[in-house]
Amino acid sequence: MTRKIYYEDSYRKTCNTHIVQQHKDEIGLYVVLKETIFYPTGGGQPHDTGTMNGVVVTQVEREDGEIRHYIETALPEGEVTLELDWNRRFDHMQQHTGQHILSAAFAESLGYETVSFHLGTDLLTIDLKTPSLTSEEALHAEDLANRIIQEARPIETNWVSREELINYPLRKHPSVEEDIRLVIIPEFDYNACGGTHPRLTSEVGTIKVFDWEKHKGNVRLQFVCGDRVRKQLQGKHEAIRNLTSTLQSPEGKLVEAAEKLLHKQKDQEKEIESLKEQLLSFELKDLVANAATKVSYTYIKGAFTHRPIKELQTLAQNITEEYNQTVVVLTVQNDEKLQLVMAKGSEPAVDIRSVAKLAFHLINGKGGGKECLVQGGGEAVMTPTEFLIQIEELLD
Repeated sequence: MTRKIYYEDSYRKTCNTHIVQQHKDEIGLYVVLKETIFYPTGGGQPHDTGTMNGVVVTQVEREDGEIRHYIETALPEGEVTLELDWNRRFDHMQQHTGQHILSAAFAESLGYETVSFHLGTDLLTIDLKTPSLTSEEALHAEDLANRIIQEARPIETNWVSREELINYPLRKHPSVEEDIRLVIIPEFDYNACGGTHPRLTSEVGTIKVFDWEKHKGNVRLQFVCGDRVRKQLQGKHEAIRNLTSTLQSPEGKLVEAAEKLLHKQKDQEKEIESLKEQLLSFELKDLVANAATKVSYTYIKGAFTHRPIKELQTLAQNITEEYNQTVVVLTVQNDEKLQLVMAKGSEPAVDIRSVAKLAFHLINGKGGGKECLVQGGGEAVMTPTEFLIQIEELLD
């Protein structure tokens, strides 16, 4: 089994070691080493990356009691030089230790225990065992966590047996029975953890809570630590700067400017809906004026392009509600789709569903509806006007 150098010294960036075996699995080509500085995925922390004799290490996983280093190309047997992607490693050290500190702060100040943890590429999340969280509580825990960071407390590691755990006030007891590694911030946090951590809390830099939401009866909290705070701040600063330019408003009045814009948009949407209703009213009169008289009903038809099918449904229903002796057929082409709306008033003894079924067959389509309203569509194998002619023949 690979010796865990990364447990012993999180700061070790290079290492010379030997390949024990080289194989391939469903993920890809991997090597097992005599010893390693690469951290495998586990405990909520992602794996390290880097190089092995210059060959990129893309993934590191623990499988069947061994640590598998997945590489892009095969390596000759013998000694290899490992080199970490240090920026990634140190980021994970900051984030993981920041999570320890923030979780301890919630437990210490509010009694909210952390039940799960995830370290993502942009944000971190912890699930707190509480049904709700207030802004004041979140800020209180964040302040405590940052005080611990500023005090530059030492971060210690200690290997203990199961029997020795009684000597430490652990927040959560480990699931393993042996080789238990404790990460300790004296007089604040005692945690069983195999992850990578800095030597002092001050190296975490800072912690910032962003948001939280309810999740499966708990609260899922989003936050970042260390250099990620600066990156997030830069991103938010650029977004605010763009908004101040777009909205022509100073930063302090962005919310007010956005609310005015939203109110204006709602007013415009109401005005548009009113104009659409007027347009449909004019279209209704125009279609009725050009209606044809059949033996037992008045036939109204219309062919369109680039019109929402819902608008035509509304138009057809409005006509049949006002003129109950009518049969209405409206066709429309939207891109490569040919669509149909058929409606009838209460008087005509016409089975529009049967007619529509035959019509849909002509365009390799399908549809459905009620006795007085049918809609559907298919392929644009003909123009809307040609489709109308075919439907009128079916009706006749």
